[in-house]
Amino acid sequence: MELGEKFEELYNTMKQLRGPNGCEWDKVQTHESLKSYVIEEAYELVEAIDEKDSSKIKEELGDILLQVVFHSIIAEENNQFSTFEVIENLIQKLIRRHPHVFGSEKSYSYARWEEIKAKEKGEKKYSRIGKMNKALPALSLARRVQENAATVGFDWTDINDVWNKVEEEFRELKEAKNDEEILEEFGDLLFALVNLARFLNIDAEYSLRKATEKFVRRFQQMEEKIESLGEDFESLNLQELDNFWNVVKKEEQ
Repeated sequence: MELGEKFEELYNTMKQLRGPNGCEWDKVQTHESLKSYVIEEAYELVEAIDEKDSSKIKEELGDILLQVVFHSIIAEENNQFSTFEVIENLIQKLIRRHPHVFGSEKSYSYARWEEIKAKEKGEKKYSRIGKMNKALPALSLARRVQENAATVGFDWTDINDVWNKVEEEFRELKEAKNDEEILEEFGDLLFALVNLARFLNIDAEYSLRKATEKFVRRFQQMEEKIESLGEDFESLNLQELDNFWNVVKKEEQ
């Protein structure tokens, strides 16, 4: 079966799920109700990539493709646009933004990409650093901006300078005198830490997520240990809870 035929089969399967005799859950979904699923599937794909699990990557790519088809069919039903238009728009955008491949330009750069992108959107000015994508989580947005700046040559060359910047921002946060300064300096420290993560080839968003998962896992293990000993969690003071925490931490290591 050709790729086009297989995509059509997927499309028709989704249409049937949305049809009169389809799935009750699928039929009531909207662009708004599916927003969290799009984000969730994207993170699950990132996790699969980090785990280097080809089977899982294949599955998660399918889940993301499902979201694309799902939203496209909803748009068709609302007479907004068609699935064909989604694909055609993407093809034309790829061609426009790669004039060195599909046109006569001999050289290319990230700055040129941003220039083309700005013209497409009717913007009179463009920045080499790109337009801020405020839909991204803050840590991911910081990394994207830093990567864009690095692409056009505005970046540290020595990781020791990055470490020094982190230490500088930490000192400035400790010296902050009011809420406004604390807010600003804390943001500067986070931005510097994202930069450090980039130099260490770590995704700050994913790293923080893993740290949060670890905290939740250890907290739940602490609860289980307290209950197994017949203790009452709420009756324990902070020092006693911290002792249980350290036991769990040591066992995990």
